[in-house]
Amino acid sequence: MLIGAGEVARYVAEFATAAEFAVTLCEPRETFASGWSYDQIPLDRRLPDDLISREFGDAWSGILALAHDPRIDDMGLLAALHSNAFYIGAMGSRKTSEARRERLASLGLDEAALGRLRAPIGVDIPSKTPAEIAISIVADLISARHHLRGAASSL
Repeated sequence: MLIGAGEVARYVAEFATAAEFAVTLCEPRETFASGWSYDQIPLDRRLPDDLISREFGDAWSGILALAHDPRIDDMGLLAALHSNAFYIGAMGSRKTSEARRERLASLGLDEAALGRLRAPIGVDIPSKTPAEIAISIVADLISARHHLRGAASSL
């Protein structure tokens, strides 16, 4: 599940779909939702915390906060970090990620929960373009999925 309909989300949706992930976009903001034009990717207008708690909290769900809006991302991440999602990540610089961790801690998340958050999200490559950022995110997501599958097959 992707939170936020920006340019990086468009590329993440495209690349993740090509990598055989089922992708849903969560975008409650009218301005951004109205600009989403990718019919093959479902768009859900609910708030991310509601959508996560109802549909994306299982161990096969990955939740990526890409909105760059703490009012949207933080509530989604709070719900995600209380879920069983196998992958929880948030886009942003190291400085932004540290500020986000502090906000989430102030909402009552402990270090164990915060330790599940991948932020900055993605494989560490020196990139600024939306497509390259998306590639790094999907590469990290693929790696996590392979680890999840490996753990499941060893049971």
